Amino acid sequence: MAKRRQSPSIDSSSWSDHEISNSASDSESEYDDASFHLQSRFFNSKKKNKAAPRKKRKANEPASRDSEQAGGYADVPLHAKSTHVISSPQAMRSALLDWYETVRDIRGMPWRRPYDPHLGPEERAQRAYEVWVSEIMLQQTQVTTVIPYYNRWMERFPTIRDLAEATIDEVNKLWKGLGYYSRASRLLAGAQKAVNEYNGRLPDNAKDMEANIPGIGRYSAGAICSIAYGEKAPVLDGNVHRLLSRFIALHAPPKSKQTLDVLWAAASALVDIEDTSPITGGNHGAQMVQHPGDINQALIELGSTVCKVRQPDCDKCPLQTWCSAYQHSKGVDARPSDTPIDIEDVCHLCEPISSPISVSSYPMKADRKKAREELDIVHVVEWRANGSSTDRYFLMTRRPEQGLLAGLYDFPTSVAVPTAITRHDQELLSSAVLSKLLSGFLSAPTAQELPESEHEISEKPEIIKIHPVGDVLHIFSHIRKTYRVQWIILEGGDKPPVTLSLGEDFANKIKKGKRTAKAALPRNQVDNKGTVIWVPLDKVMETNMGTGVIKVWNLTRKLWE
Repeated sequence: MAKRRQSPSIDSSSWSDHEISNSASDSESEYDDASFHLQSRFFNSKKKNKAAPRKKRKANEPASRDSEQAGGYADVPLHAKSTHVISSPQAMRSALLDWYETVRDIRGMPWRRPYDPHLGPEERAQRAYEVWVSEIMLQQTQVTTVIPYYNRWMERFPTIRDLAEATIDEVNKLWKGLGYYSRASRLLAGAQKAVNEYNGRLPDNAKDMEANIPGIGRYSAGAICSIAYGEKAPVLDGNVHRLLSRFIALHAPPKSKQTLDVLWAAASALVDIEDTSPITGGNHGAQMVQHPGDINQALIELGSTVCKVRQPDCDKCPLQTWCSAYQHSKGVDARPSDTPIDIEDVCHLCEPISSPISVSSYPMKADRKKAREELDIVHVVEWRANGSSTDRYFLMTRRPEQGLLAGLYDFPTSVAVPTAITRHDQELLSSAVLSKLLSGFLSAPTAQELPESEHEISEKPEIIKIHPVGDVLHIFSHIRKTYRVQWIILEGGDKPPVTLSLGEDFANKIKKGKRTAKAALPRNQVDNKGTVIWVPLDKVMETNMGTGVIKVWNLTRKLWE
């Protein structure tokens, strides 16, 4: 029977200090957790009861043998470091793969297929491309949402070479609605690098893939290389992190290097298959071969569908027999009380745990830092010849082709203004912004400056009205940002004012020879740098905008619809 036994302590220097799949080093998502919604005028005033503070031990103080409750938390039983080490995992793998065989196709993921050891180099490279696209799309996004996007992507860019020839506009258009647009830009950059430097193939080992392909960190490299190339590379995304924390009953700061070292070692043990010859398993006692990619996909699937954050379905878990968290929840101590522990092997990593202990007590909850407050003023600028004109255009700016929200369009924005800004100061900001974006633009004229004839008025665009729209709250993991939107109406002239470039440093990031969104917009309304454009009213929603900009636009257009 598979078991956990005392073993040498883990060599923490053997792993690099990377976060799990949602980290900046892997997914490169600009925010860990984000939502975009209208700010409500009403707030829930009920205060949540605060949990009693955890009683932390000193670094050299072992956990107590007695689980005495103290202020809602209890010290974990005294245990050895080897408790958190997986050894002899053969039976665990067999049970896991037997279960996975029954659920692999239930959710209809088009990228999920059995490992085929007979594929040639080109076929494996194609498989790696398909897995790569799916893994990047799945970061921060649910499977049901990803499936139609994945199918459309593979139809448009069936190979890595097809993707490498695309423009950022084409990629963003296909990605529209999926969020976290930096993922799309890194897919494009990674494909171009693979074509230019690796003959159109992703590296066939996790170490080189992580080091050389943009946007691929340790988790993604392990997933791609184990699934496509059969490499014994572990994975540790959020689902596997939670599953293994429970499996080895590790209650320690979830993002610390020491915790991640232990979990990566556990994940490695499960894919470190020594014998790849067929073994008896699967349905009806069939002969089957254990492949690292299948093991990793099984762990991810188990964490996603069974070992869930809340209300884990332990009765359906194929690893229940070996799960330490499950045993602790039933009051079972895997080590006999009279078994001595070498003082050198005592675990100092685990911290006090909430009482009573349940499977959901693991992993330890991360302490969240309070997000800082920021206020941006968003200027939705409209031009029309006069008040009765049906030709309406809106001013939009294009972001650089690299960096946050690469190549997307948004409305001119004054970033991080004082939260106590007055309405008058907001209107002054509008004039300042327009003077930087429009050629020859002057602020609204004073009474002494008003022209004498209606002809002069029609020839000179002026700010006719600044209408407050409302607030949109955008919550990032580290910023609580409010977008305060104002609708600015310009009238005058027979065409929109000439736009200016946002600067050479910005414009130079747009690659020469690439098609841009100009083709979909009136050519005479787009400046030669392509960074500031006038967009017809009926074309605004067709531009490549992020989710936040769409929310701003939808809120604004309610004023005239």
